[in-house]
Amino acid sequence: MTRPFAPGYRIPTDLLLRAYASGVFPMAEAADDPEIFWVRPELRGIIPFERFHVPKSLAKTVRQGHFDIRFNTDFVGVIEGCAQSREGRNSTWINEPIREAYMALFERGNCHSVEAWREGRLVGGLYGVSLGRVFFGESMFSLERDASKVCLVHLVARLVERGFALLDTQFTTDHLKRFGAIDVPRSKYEILLEEALHGEARFAD
Repeated sequence: MTRPFAPGYRIPTDLLLRAYASGVFPMAEAADDPEIFWVRPELRGIIPFERFHVPKSLAKTVRQGHFDIRFNTDFVGVIEGCAQSREGRNSTWINEPIREAYMALFERGNCHSVEAWREGRLVGGLYGVSLGRVFFGESMFSLERDASKVCLVHLVARLVERGFALLDTQFTTDHLKRFGAIDVPRSKYEILLEEALHGEARFAD
């Protein structure tokens, strides 16, 4: 499902939250493309908490505390990091309307970041949207090995601890499948989504 918006369009916060609640999310063709379109995949990626798997080498990295993990202290830095092109990724789908929309969601308390810091420098992170008992993962980046992976481990731990019921990854990748991500048909996803939207789980303190 796609519906483009005209250049310069701003995504109203309430519209964005309603879209997530109905299983729809926005994307852009490229960072410099001023338009967005709405996506409702036939197959939806999720990470069931009971299937979440941490590879042994990564678990060791987590235990050793290579990174200082913080939450919501530099949301701007995280979304900018996710939007940057780098080796192996020449372009991203985070354009200006999307950046502005998620900044507004962050100010409202519905968007959050998990950050990996080393020696006072942001070296990796991820961000996503929380609504009801659902966390919709949006994007991640890493400037040092395993930084974003460690953030994912801390994200899942926080979601489980705070009573979230669904972790949506939008799509699956080989990278996410290593952690237990699976594809579910749209019809099943929408049932899971409806159930998880009931109640409230707080991501932030």
